[in-house]
Amino acid sequence: MAQFKMANRTVLISGGGIAGPTLAFWLKAGGFQPTLIEQAPRLRTGGYAIDFWGLGYWIAEKMGLEADINHVGYHVSEMCIVNDSGKRVAGFGTDVFGELTNNRYVTLGRSDLSRLLFEKIKDTTEVLLDNEIIDLDQQADGVRVRLKDGGERAFDLVIGADGLHSGVRRLAFGPQDQFEKKLGYAVAAFEVEGYRPRDEDMYLMYGQPGRMLGRFTMHHNRTLFLFVFAVDRDRLPTALLQQKGMLREKYGDGRWECPRILEELDRARELYFDSVSQIVMNSWSHGRVALVGDAAFCVSLLAGQGSALAMISAYVLAGELLNAGGWHQEAFVRYEAFLRDYIRTKQQGAKRFATALAPRTQLGLLFRNLVTNAFAVPGLARLAIGKEITDAIQLPDYRWPFLST
Repeated sequence: MAQFKMANRTVLISGGGIAGPTLAFWLKAGGFQPTLIEQAPRLRTGGYAIDFWGLGYWIAEKMGLEADINHVGYHVSEMCIVNDSGKRVAGFGTDVFGELTNNRYVTLGRSDLSRLLFEKIKDTTEVLLDNEIIDLDQQADGVRVRLKDGGERAFDLVIGADGLHSGVRRLAFGPQDQFEKKLGYAVAAFEVEGYRPRDEDMYLMYGQPGRMLGRFTMHHNRTLFLFVFAVDRDRLPTALLQQKGMLREKYGDGRWECPRILEELDRARELYFDSVSQIVMNSWSHGRVALVGDAAFCVSLLAGQGSALAMISAYVLAGELLNAGGWHQEAFVRYEAFLRDYIRTKQQGAKRFATALAPRTQLGLLFRNLVTNAFAVPGLARLAIGKEITDAIQLPDYRWPFLST
């Protein structure tokens, strides 16, 4: 293969979160010319915390990000479940995660990871902020796109890295409800400064049937709050005022720190609010358009692996395009064949996790607490989660002709 005579060199990537910048980095390393488009006017802040390990961590290392990730991240020492009065009723130390991953395990804000990835590509990749694809027309030799700002551009390939509610997926494959599988829960998260108490390096959870509230201390005097609650309705509110109202309705009679945390809603500058859903598709590509990350196969936010899987899919897609000399038909088939079974297994595990995090009955809460306490018994945690935390595939070590970290 003549590595420097690529077909399909120009690639438009929609989405500036995790998968998009990762894909831009590796495409650039392979000799392609990526352009990144993001509908937000600036990088998003806030959001939620993620646990980061395994193949995602390996890719970050190859991008030269390990030191930065550990600098902005957190090494949580304990997960603790409390009752109405704040007394510990279940929990375990997190040493086992370090043991299972060779201490290559860190908790960090998703927006912090997104920022680090963006910093890696912003000086070498064309970036279009406050813009989005509103129409695309696939042709024999490329894809013509119409943008929100009125512009029209032509690219060889278009990749949707734009998350659960992917606009590229909607334009190229069809409406979201064809592919979305709701798991019966919703999630919300926000950050504030100055909340007390802090409980450093500890993740606290409070639960009642069908709802969970978590509190996690972050850098710079910030505290993150995470809400997970059962929902029966098909559609959630989209306006900020109604979203806050729903949280107050769901948690208004809660004990522990619920009243104080709900008061903090008024200080929240940003609120993440969404359904807990999966995306299941028969194919992740159509013609010259392909999808990566949550746009292709969202496993659900509560699985805790979405960011790593986004990076994995971006890395593999870029690598297969490189190996195929830019010929998209071959690359798209190999990309999907390599990851399909791995992703299917991750989605099956994620379905169980949502129910375990916020059981709908008092009996379910008691069982969850018993299982959580069992993790504190030497050897049991390794037995219970070893398979979940150990990656079942090994990624190819592609030969990147222009890799620079």
